[in-house]
Amino acid sequence: MEEERQVESKVLDQLKEWLGDIVQFFTEPLGLGRASSLSLWDIIFFITCLVLLYTVSGKIRTLLVKRILIRYNMDIGIREIIGTITRYIIMVLGLLVIIQTAGVDLSALGLLAGALGVGIGFGLQNITSNFISGIIILFERPIKVGDRIEVGDVTGNVVDISARATTVVTNDNIAIIVPNSDFISSKVINWSYRDRTVRFNFPVGVSYNEEPERIKKLLLEVARENTGVLNEPPPDVLFDGFGDSSLNFNLRVWTRRYTDTPRVLKSQLYYAIAKKFRENGVEIPFPQRDLHLRSGFDQLASSAAPKENGSSSTER
Repeated sequence: MEEERQVESKVLDQLKEWLGDIVQFFTEPLGLGRASSLSLWDIIFFITCLVLLYTVSGKIRTLLVKRILIRYNMDIGIREIIGTITRYIIMVLGLLVIIQTAGVDLSALGLLAGALGVGIGFGLQNITSNFISGIIILFERPIKVGDRIEVGDVTGNVVDISARATTVVTNDNIAIIVPNSDFISSKVINWSYRDRTVRFNFPVGVSYNEEPERIKKLLLEVARENTGVLNEPPPDVLFDGFGDSSLNFNLRVWTRRYTDTPRVLKSQLYYAIAKKFRENGVEIPFPQRDLHLRSGFDQLASSAAPKENGSSSTER
């Protein structure tokens, strides 16, 4: 029995020694600075808290946007802005609390801050520019989630605005990630900045034989029969001018339903216009050219005469 107790005692002593070494390994200062007491345990604690802070702030943002603010009938863009700004505030305050709780000596991070500054100056300046641009977008609100925009050769709906980039989904359901700095440094067309009511222009050409007032009446009938065209503001028709082969008109309609898909409305109206013109006998012209010959007829006639004589003698 005594031998067993001695063995158990030795094993426990060995385990305590190992545990002590492990604890010492994690809690012993790393010596990053003269007055630094930063240990490996502090780093693990710091990283773990950062991950938890990032996850919890994201959950709070989602709860705020999709559960709380939606009760107040707010626009999705405003909800996203409030949620994102709230998350940034939580992360900044949480980071300060974590640093103080972990007992991190900020003076020991001077070397790291210097290296980070050099990195920002050279390799991270694009990321920093996009992050600052994202903050500007959130506060100035030139675009918001749900807007129909054009930037460069990208056209689509804004579905997400993050710290680095904005996600735009096209009509083909293709998600395009656009850096936030593009919205600050480039020209942006926002089709729904104030509201989603926009006006589209559709050119129409008819023959010179048609009466302009009659064409205007038929085009307005087509516009009013389309359920996607608003009655207020009312559609109108402009007589654009006299073309090479046609009288040119411009059908202008207001819509809210087809802000995202103008080509669908264009197709519907052109189908209806073709049917309406066919039912009313309206001629849709095609390009025509008149050729005037001022000289060369004598030579043409003289060259044609021998051929005619030769053909007549052959017939005989």
